[in-house]
Amino acid sequence: MTSFPFQIVGFDLDGTLLDSLGDLGHAVNHALELEGRRPVPREEVRGFVGGGARKMLANALLATGGAVEDARFEELHDALLAFYEANIAMETRLYPGGAAMLDELAARGVKIAVVTNKLERFARKIFGELGLTERFYTVIGGDTLGPGRAKPRPDLLHLMLERAGIEGRAAYVGDTTYDTRAAAAADLPCIAVSFGFNDLPVVELGAAAVIDHFDQLVPVLERIGNAQPITA
Repeated sequence: MTSFPFQIVGFDLDGTLLDSLGDLGHAVNHALELEGRRPVPREEVRGFVGGGARKMLANALLATGGAVEDARFEELHDALLAFYEANIAMETRLYPGGAAMLDELAARGVKIAVVTNKLERFARKIFGELGLTERFYTVIGGDTLGPGRAKPRPDLLHLMLERAGIEGRAAYVGDTTYDTRAAAAADLPCIAVSFGFNDLPVVELGAAAVIDHFDQLVPVLERIGNAQPITA
């Protein structure tokens, strides 16, 4: 039996591992309500997600009447984060097949990480509430390395490799251009999920492969990894 070609696999969080759209939507609509704006429906929120809470809120404001002054934006952003933190895992769940996929990777000895642009404390709180924390050797957030270091920069993925503490091949799984661009900059293959918060048609994200369900991930990683030469 051929050994598994990747020793480290990292995942984005929102729209990749977890379907968090409902809880994100409630938080956005809470902030919009404070500004007297109309609520945005779930599928409209989908197009706002990907670059962190600030970008999500800015997009929602533009879609419902336009930008606000900087000081007011900060107030709304703080209100959004507070509401989200208090209601962070009301609807959020692993995507179908996610638990079995994580089990299968773990059974193959893979070290599993989460690298997200979400604030690290929020990611940790979600995994704690969902009982998933022990599945990951590290959880890295968009603020873990400080301002300006989040995806699409490769810095967070470099930290993922450093924290693994092993020499091995790594791959990354995501759903947006933030993920594929960060992976490319870090020289890692990226698998894109078609069921996430894709900010482009999934075939245009520049991923090494696309999956439609998590039961496809392990076979796709085997195919990609065994097709690529191992470089020093």
